[in-house]
Amino acid sequence: MPQEVHSLYLDHHGWLQGWLRHKLGCAHQAADLAHDVFLRVLLRRELAPVREPRAYLTTVARGLLIDHWRRQDLERAWLEALAVLPEPVSPSPEERQLAVELLLQIDAMLADLRAPVRTAFLLAQLEGACYDDIASRLGVTRRSVERYVAEALFHCYSLRHAC
Repeated sequence: MPQEVHSLYLDHHGWLQGWLRHKLGCAHQAADLAHDVFLRVLLRRELAPVREPRAYLTTVARGLLIDHWRRQDLERAWLEALAVLPEPVSPSPEERQLAVELLLQIDAMLADLRAPVRTAFLLAQLEGACYDDIASRLGVTRRSVERYVAEALFHCYSLRHAC
């Protein structure tokens, strides 16, 4: 472990874990995320000298918190959708986990898109909204919606075939 990261860990791990515990309300999740913060710092190719270590760690932690909350929201929405299904149709726990993982992958793919592009794509794909309705909801032209959806589709296609 590079000396800079080691020192950063020794000097600020306890503080960071407390900060995360306050944000999450759970000591176990805070410990996991604090670990993830230092892992992310460690995996950076070069760590320049950090003048404000707590501000730096907080910035990294906020990004991980956003990912954590997004995952929770997706899981909650999935479980709510499952709750309305009749028992024989309900997927197995393994299928549920696979679906959550797929939703997270889709969410990550869409995260890079500009908000109106992402919104237009989701309205078209998930709600089946027609382009005129989407244009009205977004306050743009139908042509803009067509471009947004095409951009999103191309983005997803490019990411899927980049592997």
